[in-house]
Formats: sequence, C-alpha cells, structure tokens
Amino acid sequence: MLVSRAEVIGRFALAGILIGLTHAVSAQSAEDLVAKNIAARGGLDNIKAIKSIRMAGRYETQGTFLQFSVDTKPDSIVRESSTLQGMTQVHAYDGSEAWKVDPFAGRRDPERMGEEDSRDLVETYDFYGPFVDYQRKGSKIEYLGHSPVDGDDALLLKVTLRNGDIVKCYLDPDTYLVIRTERLMFIRGKVRETIDNLGSYKKVNGVYFPFSDESETAGDPTSLSKLSLTKIEANVDMPDSEFKMQVPTGPKPAQGSESPPTRR
Repeated sequence: MLVSRAEVIGRFALAGILIGLTHAVSAQSAEDLVAKNIAARGGLDNIKAIKSIRMAGRYETQGTFLQFSVDTKPDSIVRESSTLQGMTQVHAYDGSEAWKVDPFAGRRDPERMGEEDSRDLVETYDFYGPFVDYQRKGSKIEYLGHSPVDGDDALLLKVTLRNGDIVKCYLDPDTYLVIRTERLMFIRGKVRETIDNLGSYKKVNGVYFPFSDESETAGDPTSLSKLSLTKIEANVDMPDSEFKMQVPTGPKPAQGSESPPTRR
C-alpha cells in the first residue's frame, strides 16, 4: 500500500507528540514520587521544622561492636563519633572543613580529611535528604521505573548531584519511603559504590527516620556493617564550636592496641 506524504508527515508528528508525552510522564512521575516520599516522611513543613538531629546507637562490623553517636545540622554540618574501650574516633564537618580524630590508627590529634572521605561524609549527612530542595542544590532526578530489592518490587529514582555523583533511591511502592540507596562517588577516575539498606522507620517530631542501616562498599565483602539506632532526638541545642576542629593541648594519652574497622 502506498502511503501519502501527508500520512508520513502525520505519523512523524504523532511520533513526536508521543515522545514528548513520554518525557512529560517520566518527569511528572519523578516529581510525583518525590512529593509522595516527602509526604510519607511527614510533610515538608515538619521536615523543615527540624533544625538539628542527635542519634545514638550501636555500630557492628566484622564482629566488633562500637557505641555510635551523631550530631548533625543543615548544610551537612556533622560530628560523628564511634567509641570502643574508652577510645573515640571522630569524623566531623563544620560547613567548610572536614576533619577527623582516629585513635584506632594511632592518630589522636585532629587532622583534616582528604577529598574522598570529606565528600563521603558531606553526602552521607545531607540533612534533609537528596529530595528536599534538590533543584536549589543543583541536582537532577529521574524516574527509572520498577526495580527489585531482595526480590520485592521497588520504585527507582536516580539523583544526579551537582558534582556528578549519583544516588539511586529505591522506594517502597506502598509507603513511598526509601528502603535502599546506592551511591556512586567519582573521584580522580575512580568509582566508589556504597549500598545502604534502610529500615525500622519510626516517627520523631512528626517525621519518619530509619533506625537501622545495613551498609557495604560494592566489591568489598569485608565492609559489611550494621547500624542500629536506639534514640533519635530533634532540635537539640548544638553550638557551632562542637563541629570545629580543635587545636590539641596538653600531653597525649597512651595509645591503645585495638584497631577495629571503622564506619568510614
């Protein structure tokens, strides 16, 4: 059958319309899922009403158990502490500088973090999460459709951060809460992929938070760890000085012999 030029043009026009509609539906689906996640967590007003978070619990890795605590505020300001046998490892970011204290490696004085560890810390503690204000942050979000998580159906959103790093967020299709993240960090030609399985959500100040996090670095079976939180408090007073790197004073205490694996 011969097809007229008008029919060909019409079919191309229809194809263009369908492609445009497909992109519109995809974009709308991403925005819709972001909105549903924010609503499921407790709503934007409740989320933004929280100005600080204090978390405490236990961190387990390779059979070693550490007491774990985190103080964090907006703009990824954070102080993370892990304690074992009286020694405390610290990772912190004050809004402009990341630093650490690592007595388990025999380093008891504060020192600045390298680029990779610094970015890891800042991205991990994105205070309101990757969805809230993502456009202001310079991020892009795409809906990639359905994807299984341990045999169960999930909705997959891909967040591309301003620096090019990628965070894939898997949403429970019933609750719209995030049950898994896969973060790809690109530094100097290397790719580091971190997988976190989130669960045990509980409400704090009207907002749902995960109280469990099983984490691992892709390709490294020894990196498997589990964080179990016992308490999350919101709007705790936290002075800015808590997050600043302090100049050490006085004599150094004796170094311990334990060198357990660390969370970072």
